[in-house]
Amino acid sequence: MPIDRKQLPQSAEVLQQMVLDLIAQLDAEQARRIKTENLLRQLLAARSGRRSEQITDEQLALFEAALKAQGVNVENIPKGNDSQSNPDDNHPPASTGRNAEANSRGRRALPGHLKRERIVHDLEDAEKHCAVCQQDLREFGEETSERYEYIPAQLIVIEDVCKKYSCACTVKTAGKPSQPIEKSTAGATLLTQVIVAKFADHLPLHRQAKIFGRFGVELSESTMCRLDAAMRRSA
Repeated sequence: MPIDRKQLPQSAEVLQQMVLDLIAQLDAEQARRIKTENLLRQLLAARSGRRSEQITDEQLALFEAALKAQGVNVENIPKGNDSQSNPDDNHPPASTGRNAEANSRGRRALPGHLKRERIVHDLEDAEKHCAVCQQDLREFGEETSERYEYIPAQLIVIEDVCKKYSCACTVKTAGKPSQPIEKSTAGATLLTQVIVAKFADHLPLHRQAKIFGRFGVELSESTMCRLDAAMRRSA
């Protein structure tokens, strides 16, 4: 409806208060609309989610009460147990092999790319005889379980041996692979570990020195700094 300028108050203070009241009403309306949209979005997400993520009738009642308070018509909103809310619920995906066994125990299967070591636990020879029927027990199966084990890193010493040959007029010595820093006792893998730990894992050099100290190797922070600088120059 158009506003007649003649009907507006002449006082600037009254006009300012009217503007402030109008802004407050618009903000309240905007907040109510956002809240209503969030509630509807949660209801739609609950309808399309997996069975374990869908809401119950009690939870839906709370949504309906909140929406009714906002003036929203909730008559056409389906219940949480609507069979048509997720047609895939009646046809759960089939699981086979290790994944099926893991799901039955409620635990995920351990990653298949990890190296595995099989340790067989057997009965003692005396325990393989039944004390009741006096017969030897027959093996009929096994129970298998898996666990994580951590193998700590290790430092090894590589000895490069270059064979030497000679004759009356010449001497020949076998070559060895080139190293990132020639005449250094730090090999490529050690340099890689120091750099990755420093820049990728954010592990300061003085902490790395303590880690190497637990291996019985004295590799000071200043030494690693020189190795890092030499690697930068070579790069």
